[in-house]
Amino acid sequence: MKPVEIYTTPICGFCHRAKMLLKSKGVEFTEVDLFDEPERREEMIQRANGGRTVPQIWIGEDHVGGCDDLYALEHAGKLDAMLG
Repeated sequence: MKPVEIYTTPICGFCHRAKMLLKSKGVEFTEVDLFDEPERREEMIQRANGGRTVPQIWIGEDHVGGCDDLYALEHAGKLDAMLG
């Protein structure tokens, strides 16, 4: 399975939904909590090509985007293949 990384904040409902979907699939992920590590926000913005909202999600080297993008992949039947 490819590594999954997700930038979040604890007060973000979309972050909780994205993590819930990943957990329901048994996917382990690395979480970067921007409340705990605010200095990493610029890193996230650069990696996300200017994306400033959370969550920002990567599967391997592929930038998925946010929660809606993750669920769109799931509903299209493409998420499992992407997770590898």
